[in-house]
Amino acid sequence: MNEQDLIREHLADGWQVYADDGFIGLAGPFFHRSGPGGPAFRLATLPKHHNRNGVLQGGALMTFIDRAMGATARELTQTPHTATVQINVNFIDAVRIGEAVQAAPQMVRATRQLIFMSGTFAVDERVVAVATGVWKKIVHAGGRTL
Repeated sequence: MNEQDLIREHLADGWQVYADDGFIGLAGPFFHRSGPGGPAFRLATLPKHHNRNGVLQGGALMTFIDRAMGATARELTQTPHTATVQINVNFIDAVRIGEAVQAAPQMVRATRQLIFMSGTFAVDERVVAVATGVWKKIVHAGGRTL
């Protein structure tokens, strides 16, 4: 399946493309939709995502994890800008090309400056990675990032 067919299929299933004209646009496509506990995210793997072993490249999965957890942190705290401070990822199982990784990350706690997140990333019911991370709320004041 090519990327455009994949996008059409996901749009028909109620997903939206996570649009980004930066690196995420190259790394994806990533998909998202709103759920009762917050947003859900999906990475449907394509041949371009493979590593030398023929499965999903770990860095591609980490990029997806960073975006899914960071975007959830922003949405749940209504913070327009965040920066990743730390991510811990445990790879549990390989993702075969053609499979889709999905997650609905959870906010553990938010303070005045930091957002603590966790997530379980799975292909259907098979857990492929678990992650925790911290995001810093970015405040723009007078054109400066604080």
